[in-house]
Parts: sequence; C-alpha cells; structure tokens
Amino acid sequence: MKQAAALILSGSIGLSLVACGGNSHGNSGAGRIGSGESVTVAIWDNAQLSGLKEIIEDFTEESGIQAELQVIPWEQYWTLLEAGAQGGDMPDIFWMHSNYSQKFMSNDLLLDLTDRISGSDVIDLDNYYADITELYQLDGRTYAIPKDYDTIGLWYNKELFDEAGLSYPDETWTWNTLAEAAKKLTDKEKGQFGFVCPAANNQDGYYNVIYAMGGSVLNEDKTKSNWDSPETIQAMNWWMDNLVSVSMPSPQMMAENALDVLFGSKKAAMVIQGSWMVANFKENEYIDANCDVAVLPMAEDGTRKTIYNGLGWAANADVENPEECWKLLEYLGSEKAQEKQAALGVTMSAYEGTSDTWVNCAPEFHLQAFLDMTEDMEIRPYTRNTKVWEDYSQSAMVKAYTGEMTMEEVCRDIASFMNEQLADERR
Repeated sequence: MKQAAALILSGSIGLSLVACGGNSHGNSGAGRIGSGESVTVAIWDNAQLSGLKEIIEDFTEESGIQAELQVIPWEQYWTLLEAGAQGGDMPDIFWMHSNYSQKFMSNDLLLDLTDRISGSDVIDLDNYYADITELYQLDGRTYAIPKDYDTIGLWYNKELFDEAGLSYPDETWTWNTLAEAAKKLTDKEKGQFGFVCPAANNQDGYYNVIYAMGGSVLNEDKTKSNWDSPETIQAMNWWMDNLVSVSMPSPQMMAENALDVLFGSKKAAMVIQGSWMVANFKENEYIDANCDVAVLPMAEDGTRKTIYNGLGWAANADVENPEECWKLLEYLGSEKAQEKQAALGVTMSAYEGTSDTWVNCAPEFHLQAFLDMTEDMEIRPYTRNTKVWEDYSQSAMVKAYTGEMTMEEVCRDIASFMNEQLADERR
C-alpha cells in the first residue's frame, strides 16, 4: 500500500527553491548525536543545524533517546523522501512543508499524531498559529507538530540609499513609495537595479502585493483560482508596470544569479525576503555591514500584508520506533524547545509568544520588522496539488517578465490551469 502511495507521489513531487526555509545555500553535511540506535531526523537547511543540534542534545540528556540529525539539500530532499517511501527507508522524523503535506497525508505516508496529541500534557494545538496547524491536518486528523513560522520583510542597501540621498524604508512607505525609490536607485548602465524579484518568487515576492491590493490566489474554500479576479490582475499589472519593467534586471540575469548574490554585490538596492534568510544574510560580510530590513510597504489604502508559512515536524507512518519518535516530536513542539529555538536564532517559533528573543540573533538588523508583520498575515496559498499549479504559475510568470505574454494573459492562463487542478482534487 505504501509503495502504491509513493508511486502516486511520483511525478507530482518536483524540485524548486521554495520559501520557508527552502534554500540551496550551504545545505550539506550532517551532525550525529550520541551513538548506537538512533532516531533519524532529516532537515534541509544547514543554517539551522547547530541550533537544532543543541535542542536535540537537550532532549537526549533528558530522555536518554539518541537522535541522528542529517541535512539533505532542498534540491534532493523531496526526491529522497519519495524514494524512501517507495523503498521503505524513510527517515524517522523530518520536516514537512505546505507544498507537499496534503499529498503525504492523503497517501498515508505520515504518522497520525492525533491520539498522542490528545493524551499529551505538553502539546496543546491551541498554542500554535492556527493556520500553521491546519497545514498539517486532514479529515480532522493531525500529522505534524508546528515547528515555526515566517514573515516577509523589505531588505535594503543602506550604502546605495546614502549615495542616492534617499531616506531608508520605514513603516510609512507604500508600494508606490518603493517603486519611486527603486526607479531612482536604478542605473542599468552600471548594472545597478533598484528592486530585484525573480518570476519564481511568490511568497517572498508578488503574493504580498496581490493581497495588500485586495486580490488573492484562491477563494476561501480553495475551490477556485482567483488569479483572474480584477483585483489580482490589477495588482499584477501594477507589479509589472512599476517594478519589473522599470527597476529590475533581465529575467535571464535573475535566473543566472541568486537573489542573495545580487543583493550582496550591490546589484540590487532592495529585495523582499523572508525571515528564513537572516542567517544567510548575516554570514555575508557585505550584507551584514551595509544592509538592513524594514516592514513591507502598504497599499495606498493603508493595507499592509505579509504572506506567511510554517514547517511541521512529522514522522514516517511506518516508523519502527513510534513511541521514541513521538517523545522527540513532543519535545520539539514544547514551549521550552520552541523558546530555545527562537533564542538561538534558529527561526521564529510556531508556539505563540515564544519568538520575541529571536530579534537578538542578529542585532545588526532590525529584525523586529518581521515580528511587526505578524499584525496582518495571510497563509501561503495551498491545496492538495499546490506543487503542480505553483510550478506552472512560476513558469508562466516568466512569460510576462520576458514580454512573451501580457501580465493579464498570464494571470488568466494561471487561473485556467489552477481551476483544472482544483477540479481534479474534487473528483
């Protein structure tokens, strides 16, 4: 049955750079905790390795249960999980992402945690952001413990702003303010661009503008795409006319150069990026010394939105040591561990009220901006076939960026494809 489920997954799980921790920077190596028989734990972000290792060491000291923490690069992570499901050799515990959770849950690949949560004195799902919890629930059952959450901020190069005599971004900025500053900061002859956001960047890109300007990607019950709604088309036309066509490099340049490389080499004066990028930006000497972050701009009516997402800690449905795995999952979701996760700068935590200390992990940046963005959040759009329609929408968006299609044509094309997928989900 599990092999059949894995075959169903085959073809639907692809590779991409996805927000909420999905990155390709330094994701190599592994840390081993203890010796002998261990619970195997798989993650994809090497930037979180040392902090999570310390938390799991605390668990081992308290429980006596050994755990082996392994980092698998995002580009390989989902392929290896799929292969593990098909071959019966998945890790015991691993990160789950909203792009894949519906597929994994509906194909019985994740350990059902519902009854264990009900009997736990440690885990109360009311303590976590409800949208994050719901990402990992299906038919009233829960298959992962919320790990973290992320928001989006506006990163900017102080040196380039100073050279241009411009004030730094702040909470008074609108998206039009950003567009005006981006235009002034663009000097294409020098290879300097006021604002950079590749066509593939949605959570950490145009989704935030869509929702701030009154549009959306899905209707409320996830049965219809809203990519073709007047509000969404208007927001994306604004994005195209005021940013893509004016202040961004060519799609080819953005495809060939990672966003952090462009930002760290003074090619990009502003980028919008998630809280998951703090560790990578801190490690870049130039960004660390010359850049900062502010809240996202607001629409002209004062609406400020951030798309947010969160990972979940899940376990293999066929795990041989379910009780040991549950104890580790329970510990990772505890208030104690979630507070330490934030304090160590691993990431903001999904347990509400435990993330205030996270801002101290990189005092050179105004990380409070990411916490301030929690005032008006929209969960990253998802359905059972998220990966399929999102891959399509990202590819289609390239056609708008290159001028092969108008932005409105692309929006309507994405909506048509999504509606086919959503209809298939209901069959």
